[in-house]
Amino acid sequence: MPIATVNPANGETLKTYEAMDEQEIERRLQLAEATFRTYRTTTFDERARLLHRAADLLDEDQQDIARVMTTEMGKPIQQARAEAAKCAKAMRWYADHAEELLADEEPADSDVKDSGASRVRVRYRPLGPVLAVMPWNFPLWQVVRFAAPALMAGNVGLLKHASNVPQTALYLEDLFHRAGFTEGTFQTLLIGSAAVDEILRDERVKAATLTGSEPAGRAVASTAGEMIKKTVLELGGSDPFVVMPSADIGRAAEVAVTARVQNTGQSCIAAKRFIVHTDVYDAFAERFAEGMKALKVGDPLADDTQVGPLSSEQGLRDLEELVDDAVRGGAQVLCGGERPDGPGWYYTPTILAGITREMRIHREEAFGPVATLYRAADVDEAVLIANDSPFGLSSNVWTRDEAEVDRFVRDLEAGGVFFNGMTASHPAFPFGGVKRSGYGRELSGHGIREFCNITTVWHGA
Repeated sequence: MPIATVNPANGETLKTYEAMDEQEIERRLQLAEATFRTYRTTTFDERARLLHRAADLLDEDQQDIARVMTTEMGKPIQQARAEAAKCAKAMRWYADHAEELLADEEPADSDVKDSGASRVRVRYRPLGPVLAVMPWNFPLWQVVRFAAPALMAGNVGLLKHASNVPQTALYLEDLFHRAGFTEGTFQTLLIGSAAVDEILRDERVKAATLTGSEPAGRAVASTAGEMIKKTVLELGGSDPFVVMPSADIGRAAEVAVTARVQNTGQSCIAAKRFIVHTDVYDAFAERFAEGMKALKVGDPLADDTQVGPLSSEQGLRDLEELVDDAVRGGAQVLCGGERPDGPGWYYTPTILAGITREMRIHREEAFGPVATLYRAADVDEAVLIANDSPFGLSSNVWTRDEAEVDRFVRDLEAGGVFFNGMTASHPAFPFGGVKRSGYGRELSGHGIREFCNITTVWHGA
């Protein structure tokens, strides 16, 4: 895949870039290693000062970088601005909380005494250069939620971004440099996917984090396992959105629309499978379809656009194949199900009902504005359908029955359970999944400690 900005709204190639050669990659690896030796000794106050400055610059750049993101991958412009603001918020949160999150821990006095020590501490120390392999769908946020905690922990970052968002990738490197971080603290590697394996095998790279597809995760995990290096993987998702009779059906249907089509449906944590109790199925389905039909699909640079183009022609074809397979298998199209006329990689917001286990869309992630609708007879069947997926990233449940709340928290196979609202990430809360959605956690204290050497410091009596 070429490293290029191709506007998904019209298919026009705007900029192309040459991949870095071996000499440039080597220079950057040397620089990362050398920078880490000194950056690891900086204080939390110094790191926080630099990260706050980066957040301030990002706020100043919000309009311009939002337009870049929209032009590169099609995100509606209002959502692009919101993404930039969210990144600045996360930077400030980690700048303000990292020292507390990584403070030395002291075990109970009884355990210290029992070990024969006079004092024991647990200290969090940085690992070194961390390679981040990041996707195009949230081209700022996915990187910042790795970079902010990694830099505050004293690590340095190497970014291999998706090849269709090179301008965003280069902007991030420039942002951290303008904020005052030294050149080797955060570097963008303009490389293709084929170059990742060799870089991950390099002894100077100490760990890796990847957000992306399951095949990409398998490849990185395999190499990292062979080299015995720590990894965090956030992969695909096919999140359930369960609606029970006690829910506010109108509100649930309204939120369901946003939960499905955020980022034009190209989000791992977008709700994709809508599992509705039979008593409220018809009412929900009617309101859900009305909401999806009312969405404004169009130019992503227009402020009133709610659904933009898919990021690539291949992504559009993949989505069409899933829908066509379901329809051939007997699924009913409640709305959408087609490409609109005109240029660009657009797909109309779609709801498919009558899904069966034999359909590909039941097992595979639909990365676009396509929802699948299921009918459940009771809470047992709702849990069964929700868990009948290879993924386990997050989940949404609409109920006001406390017994049902307890049941879903206990039994849903997911990294998060969001009640009476849609899944969202926040720097204070851990984020990640189970099953084929990956392992490890980003954000919160859990995320910042993923790339730390958790060290026991023992003093004899």
